[in-house]
Amino acid sequence: MVELSTLDITLIITFFVITLGIGVYVSKQSGKSASEYFLSGRSMPWWLLGVSMVATTFSTDTPNLVTDIVRNNGVSGNWVWWAFLITGLLTVFVYARLWRKSQVNTDIEFYELRYGGRPAKFLRGFRAVYLGVIFNIFAMAGVTLAAIKIGTIMLGLAPWETVVYAGVITVVFSALGGFKGVVYTDFILFFTAMAGAIGAAYYLVGLPEVGGLQRLLTNDNVVDKLALLPDFNNTEALITLLIIPLAVQWWSSWYPGAEPGGGGYIAQRMLAAKDENHAIGATFFFNIMHYALRPWPWIIVALASLVVFPDLASIQEAFPNVAKDKLGHDLAYSAMLTKLPSGLLGLVLASLVAAYMSTISTHLNWGSSYVVNDFHKHYVNKDASEKELVNIGRLSTVVLMVCSALFALVLQNALQLFDIILMFGAGTGLIFILRWFWWRINAWSEISAMFSSGLVSILLTFTSLGRMCFGDEGVLPSWSKFPVIVLITTIVWVIVTFLTQPEDKAVLEQFYKKTQPGGPGWRKIINAADADGNSIVDATKAWSVPSGILAMLVGCVLIYSVMFATGQLIYGNYTDALVLFGVSVVTGLSLIKLWKKIRKNIL
Repeated sequence: MVELSTLDITLIITFFVITLGIGVYVSKQSGKSASEYFLSGRSMPWWLLGVSMVATTFSTDTPNLVTDIVRNNGVSGNWVWWAFLITGLLTVFVYARLWRKSQVNTDIEFYELRYGGRPAKFLRGFRAVYLGVIFNIFAMAGVTLAAIKIGTIMLGLAPWETVVYAGVITVVFSALGGFKGVVYTDFILFFTAMAGAIGAAYYLVGLPEVGGLQRLLTNDNVVDKLALLPDFNNTEALITLLIIPLAVQWWSSWYPGAEPGGGGYIAQRMLAAKDENHAIGATFFFNIMHYALRPWPWIIVALASLVVFPDLASIQEAFPNVAKDKLGHDLAYSAMLTKLPSGLLGLVLASLVAAYMSTISTHLNWGSSYVVNDFHKHYVNKDASEKELVNIGRLSTVVLMVCSALFALVLQNALQLFDIILMFGAGTGLIFILRWFWWRINAWSEISAMFSSGLVSILLTFTSLGRMCFGDEGVLPSWSKFPVIVLITTIVWVIVTFLTQPEDKAVLEQFYKKTQPGGPGWRKIINAADADGNSIVDATKAWSVPSGILAMLVGCVLIYSVMFATGQLIYGNYTDALVLFGVSVVTGLSLIKLWKKIRKNIL
């Protein structure tokens, strides 16, 4: 436990006052209507939304998760989430404009734009509860668990104390300010969080027991953790950490903030943008910051923790008040922060509070938008006034916070929850990618994928059947579990798609006319509309998806080269860093040319 100085306490209190002040300041305007409360009137610029996306994904559990990964699997273990860059850039160059053109209030409302009849109505309501409540509570519980561990290690707080202190302030701010309050404060939260992360990494590397960056990189506990790619001679590690994420995971799995085809709170921000260009600019900025630059301060602290706290026993010895059910490698990040000096400690604690509030407030606003727009307004009271909708949004914000806090008290570590969420979304991602471009996908496709993915995940993860099939005693290696779930889910939804009736022709034509997705997957519907004398194609715009996919590939090379160049620079491999920076310049110039071509097709 650390002792907070007057300076530390002042920094933290000042941060709280500013954040709550913004929430109160925008509360009057946010309370005017549901559109203002959840989308800020669709008037947000790209840079503000981009920063908000970055701030939201910088949560208290993120450095803990990265630390857990690095200590267990080395730096290359981060490919389990680095691979989601492909998803992110596909959203930037293909799906961002489609979401903005759809003009829906939430990505769940999309279901009754793309599909029709009772199946679409059921899917919208069920997904509103499934994602906005259940999965959302899972995600927030992981963030709150990280806050609990930080409070235990650094301040000696009991889990319930951290939940109460952090939760009350966040829920009050979120309920008052709505989406605009979240986005405005995210701008402050982002810079506070980054300053804290960079400052902590710089100071902790210089600790006497670490001995500076050079000694850190040559320490026996660290040397075998530095590789940016898994050991190609270790087949299981190579398949688990690199091949499956790059070949299967990025397109097949639904995960908050990295949904194939866009979705969740990323879609919420695209829908709140001024126009399609601002939606694209926001998501591109987010992906650059999220993958290329931000991970390295966390990675450096994680590596340093291997010197100071080489194993769980050393963490337990240093912090005997930590309950056994909360002991894990993710605690090492918080443990390292206890060594910070006065002033910097206050800044880092404020940055962690900022990370927590940014993520939780976003999830609360996003989840309550589903409850209000896709459940209450759709099923409970179709004629609800704007005031009633805002009040329901504020009430659901409080309920979501309480439920996630209670669930957090029974969790153990961040990686555990990451794996559970990843498994439960396995196999559904391909539908989210294809539903925009293939007319034959219907509501039953999504319903079957959603239920089969959850059922198969439960059977293969939490029952004796899973133990018989996978692992040391199973028929198949443990790494094959995820691809098997994806394969079974995909087979199920494809079969269901062709066994059920296609969507009504009028629904499909209306969807196409509004969003203009283009491509050969809609040729049958376009020809049928033309035959009826009802043209649904905007002939002034060319199909931009091929250029968008090429831009995605070039963008991946750009961002990965910047990320690796930064790593090589930290490692002292200056020649490799220079080459990689050169690659990033070339790909950056190529991407600018591609963007000009794409931009012509969306204006």
